[in-house]
Amino acid sequence: MQASTYETFAVGRSYFDLGDPIAAARVLEPLADREPESRSILELLGRSYFHSAQLTKAERTFRRLVELDPCDSWAHIALARSLERQNRDDEAAPHRRMHAAMSGGSLD
Repeated sequence: MQASTYETFAVGRSYFDLGDPIAAARVLEPLADREPESRSILELLGRSYFHSAQLTKAERTFRRLVELDPCDSWAHIALARSLERQNRDDEAAPHRRMHAAMSGGSLD
């Protein structure tokens, strides 16, 4: 019997919380394929990629979050940080500014 979306997400979350973002990403990737518009799944998957230095995958995932909800300030700052870790500060700057505008002026 296949685990439910919630059960699979909970397993991925547990791996992430235990400090194993690679295992979390492995669990969450097929879930994100099945639920491509689930922002909670994509957020945890992006964080897992980011924390395991899979920066290209993190960037792609955070871009998807921004596409799904352009007003999500967290997605903008996560994308900015992913780009900055890849030394792409010029590409990160607009997302950092969007985050600042939406969160009351903080660039962090």
